[in-house]
Amino acid sequence: MDDLNDQRRQRLAKLETLRQLGISPYGTRFEVTHTVEEIQARYGEVGKEELDRDPITCRIAGRLVALRRFGKAAFASLQEEGSRLQVYLRRDLLGDQAYRICHELDLGDWIGVEGRLFRTKTNELTVEATSLTFLAKGLRPLPEKWHGLTDIETRYRQRYLDLIANPSVYRIFRLRSRIIARIRSFLTERGYLEVETPMMHPIPGGATARPFVTHHNALNIDLYLRVAPELYLKRLIVGGFRRVFEINRNFRNEGISTIHNPEFTMLEFYQSYADYRDLMHLTEELFVELAQDVCGSTTITYQGATIDLTPPWRTLSYFDAIVDLNKLPRDVLTSLDHAVKAAQQLNVAVDPRAGLRSVLIRLFEETVEAALVQPTFITDFPIEISPLAKRKETDPSLTDRFEVFIAGRELANGFSELNDPLDQRARFEAQAALRAAGDEEAQYVDEDFLRALEYGMPPTAGEGIGIDRLVMLLTDQPSIRDVILFPQLRPEKPS
Repeated sequence: MDDLNDQRRQRLAKLETLRQLGISPYGTRFEVTHTVEEIQARYGEVGKEELDRDPITCRIAGRLVALRRFGKAAFASLQEEGSRLQVYLRRDLLGDQAYRICHELDLGDWIGVEGRLFRTKTNELTVEATSLTFLAKGLRPLPEKWHGLTDIETRYRQRYLDLIANPSVYRIFRLRSRIIARIRSFLTERGYLEVETPMMHPIPGGATARPFVTHHNALNIDLYLRVAPELYLKRLIVGGFRRVFEINRNFRNEGISTIHNPEFTMLEFYQSYADYRDLMHLTEELFVELAQDVCGSTTITYQGATIDLTPPWRTLSYFDAIVDLNKLPRDVLTSLDHAVKAAQQLNVAVDPRAGLRSVLIRLFEETVEAALVQPTFITDFPIEISPLAKRKETDPSLTDRFEVFIAGRELANGFSELNDPLDQRARFEAQAALRAAGDEEAQYVDEDFLRALEYGMPPTAGEGIGIDRLVMLLTDQPSIRDVILFPQLRPEKPS
């Protein structure tokens, strides 16, 4: 801390020197003609002779990340949006006053320069500066070994330092933006309309999750940050929209892990006159387009595993996955005793009093998901865990629902929507009973949504895709915190 204070005092002294020289340490406007990335892309392969023959003049700006002084000259390196470019500062070209600024520069300062491009003796593309403008003084030094910042706590808590120190991080978030933009174009090209629905709900619904609660003072009512936009989007289908989608935040008051953040980004879309099988095909198309656009291929690498996204993807029913992937006899699906014994063999804790279906659901959650590395559709979910999905005509105890699993985790959840208001009421009431028994994640009875269904909702298919997990997959990142700019963390301990 003492060292930090000493360096800060030195920088404050330089700031004062700049002011005495008549130079504003926090400039205003600086006209940029090229970004650093543009310079590297357009002229990175241009040779010395061509640059000398046809001079290129540019005005660039960036953060100072390297500085080597040599008496009457200096080499600096500017970084902007993850790209870097060398700058050559000469006293005879800049003049005494401008070159005087070089003595007050520290790593982390922002400057702008104008000059021509040339190549040094080592063939490095460089700007030979003819003018230098001070843009912002950094009062705190970059952290020790900032160019290789690896402390996870610092990286997530002070993302601004992470972006400075690790240009690859900046590229991840550019890809994230590109992925979301491509999703938007994919859906709008297919006739979907982007909409916005409320973020604060009088009744939380649309997913089995514990909500965050807040209070509206003027109305004197509690409101809930939404756990899902589903029930509002389906209201729009009732109102006559044929295809709608929304990309926005959901909030769930749950634990934090490598795949969970309480605030996360979700895509949800709904299509009239369709069923879950239509969305399975659409999901394959979407993932293929994204992989080709972002990764250049439908075969990608995620955390050392090669994953082939080429359709058609494997499809397994929920209960078949339990017996097939664990190599269990099929009587596990019909006998509570056999199911409990299988759970014991697989070291899965279960409560036999909860019944056969509960034991099987627990077996799926604990043993199946991690085994699904290659793209897999799991279908025919039990009705107990699918309160908003339509029943299967061939087996009313199951639903027309699927989930997409890749790299051992769920990325998407879709189903033929339940549009029978009487069945929906019965399911809501079953959820309400679970809530009354202490299940804080169970859903409420939403009377307005039931009223909307009674006006008639056409056959509809809907799906949700976790954007953060999808970005993790396509950018090969191990933690959801690596693809969220400001992930939720425990409060910072006082220093």
